[in-house]
Amino acid sequence: MKIYTKTGDKGTTGLYGGTRVSKGDLRIETYGTIDELNSYLGLIRDQKIDKHSFESLVKIQKDLFVIGAVLATPVEKEILKNGKKRLADTKVTIEMIEFLEQEIDVIDEELPAMTHFVLPGGHTTVSYCHIARAVCRRGERLIVVLMGDEKIEESVLKYINRLSDYLFVLARKLTFDNQAKEIKWIP
Repeated sequence: MKIYTKTGDKGTTGLYGGTRVSKGDLRIETYGTIDELNSYLGLIRDQKIDKHSFESLVKIQKDLFVIGAVLATPVEKEILKNGKKRLADTKVTIEMIEFLEQEIDVIDEELPAMTHFVLPGGHTTVSYCHIARAVCRRGERLIVVLMGDEKIEESVLKYINRLSDYLFVLARKLTFDNQAKEIKWIP
């Protein structure tokens, strides 16, 4: 299989199921943002972090591939002519969401209580985590807009919302793991 197909040379790309759309289509922008988020998670994972966080990020990266596939598949193309689902294992499950919630709870229990907003930064790894959180929030906003035009499972939005919360508490954890100073925002 060649990497270049030349099918996108005129500014279009194919969704799962074969539908051609503009590379500027909202659906493409949405799953492209999820791909960008996944790349930032890889960057965080490549830093000096604990084994559990590393493994959690690998799982989350795999989950984001599921979300990308869901976002890249128009609802009318999900079912094949033989009645089977085109991508049988591509749906966001309650277990995926609960995994994030459990991770958030475990991390949050180990951290000092928050009394103020904190400024992003303090250590390179923490900054990468905050960038990923901001990209995640952008992805969430795009999913909300896309849901106004297309049928998208609500579980996709729920997962991305939980993921941004996870990335926030992970950033705080990494702040303490790296003995960085957490700078409070005090208006």
